Amino acid sequence: MAPWQDGGVSPSVVIAVRHGESEANLAYRLAGDTPLVYERGDDEVTLTEQGRAQAAALGRLLAALPGGEAPELVWCSPYLRALDTWRIAQDVWGVRPLPVTVDERLRDQEMGEFARYNPVAAEERFPGERARREAEGAWAYRPPGGESLADVVGRLRDLLADLRRRAAGRRVLIVAHDSVVLGLRHVIAGDPDARLAAVLEFAPVLNASVSVWRTGGERFELVRFNDVAHLTP
Repeated sequence: MAPWQDGGVSPSVVIAVRHGESEANLAYRLAGDTPLVYERGDDEVTLTEQGRAQAAALGRLLAALPGGEAPELVWCSPYLRALDTWRIAQDVWGVRPLPVTVDERLRDQEMGEFARYNPVAAEERFPGERARREAEGAWAYRPPGGESLADVVGRLRDLLADLRRRAAGRRVLIVAHDSVVLGLRHVIAGDPDARLAAVLEFAPVLNASVSVWRTGGERFELVRFNDVAHLTP
């Protein structure tokens, strides 16, 4: 049993959403195997036209939910692409403004000295890091000055403990990043960190995808994960 579900009252539903396609997502995809140095800071990157359309689709999905299933509270990453995803979704949903908590613990995995480089450019500038990553494992590896997925999981444990206290019995929407959604899957399942590497089997978490957990008592049930059916025209 996960520590935040040890017999107390937890949120009744957790809906986790990755932000819509960002300008950086598009730039990295277009670069492909060409080295890229992306100059904008991670917290400054906003949505592409496609990302805004994905956020609008999320809003329509939320509007279609029965009243007893729609989120009541929102927890959001402080990064612009997540905030913009929620703003557009809420506008399309047309709901009265929900209580929103912007929480630093929901920020994306920090990449340190790799932050402005795509993988090809990072490998050129830090040629010894690939071997270190392979030796340590993708979940435990920290880029120079950055975070591992295990570090992200650590801050998510703390955040979910707060949700137990501040959102007991409520339906919560989390708008964040791929690393956060993967970390949530691990923490909510109550898996020991020795099994953290297994969560990478569920990557990549897609832009504007929806993952849902619902409690039926003492444990949460995963209803769906990385679902993008709402993005189909």
